[in-house]
Amino acid sequence: MKSVRFIVAAVVAAGALTACAPSASQLQKVMEDNPDILFSVITKNPDKFLKVVNEAAQKARQSEEENYRKDEMTKREEEYKNPKQPVIDEKRAYEGKKGAPITVIEYSDFQCPFCKRGHVTMNALLKEYPDKVRVMFKDFPIERIHPFALKGSQYYEAIALQDVEKAIKFKDYVFTNQEEFTEKGEAFLKVAAAKVGANMAKVSKDVTGEEVKKRLDADRTEAEKFGFSGTPGYLINGVSLKGAYPLDDFKQIIERQLKK
Repeated sequence: MKSVRFIVAAVVAAGALTACAPSASQLQKVMEDNPDILFSVITKNPDKFLKVVNEAAQKARQSEEENYRKDEMTKREEEYKNPKQPVIDEKRAYEGKKGAPITVIEYSDFQCPFCKRGHVTMNALLKEYPDKVRVMFKDFPIERIHPFALKGSQYYEAIALQDVEKAIKFKDYVFTNQEEFTEKGEAFLKVAAAKVGANMAKVSKDVTGEEVKKRLDADRTEAEKFGFSGTPGYLINGVSLKGAYPLDDFKQIIERQLKK
């Protein structure tokens, strides 16, 4: 039934673009009251009909994407004036130069494929701006679709309590080998933690400890407070990007902020 309604909508849209045509409501009523007419047309001209439907669907998607992007740009301009204010705890693990003028907060999920893409972008960003950008990873595991993501964040933060550099190496190893992580779950995390030289006895104790839980809860609350509902999400000196955007989108925001 849904497919029929979509086809009717496509026919209505096509009819509305022609001259001397019945109104959209009239055409829709005829099609709904006499569906055999529509089915006959489809049977006689299947290729042409599918082409029209596909073109209409493509235009609808393009329009939706354009409207979304315009809305995001409007919000972004407001954030340049009134940037969001995340908590920046200098004791948390981050990459880049201490005191860098640009801080990127990365709300991420170790099992999310788009976050893996974002991780690559963050590495490129740090190479592009070695003295001007630092990246702080915050945990936003989406457990309903990524069953091991929470455990990945727990291990990351437990290692970060020991040694920031080891936590950064762990993060890179997990994202680089994300498919294996998804396949093996916690067993993979234990191997990864050992590979970076973490104290495994302390990791086992801290993964479910109060400090790790406190960090994860605070990160999730902050991400949701700033309107992030999926991963990855970023704040670049308080200006948000929702999704795994290309490197150039980050650079545009950073260059504008560096000019201030």
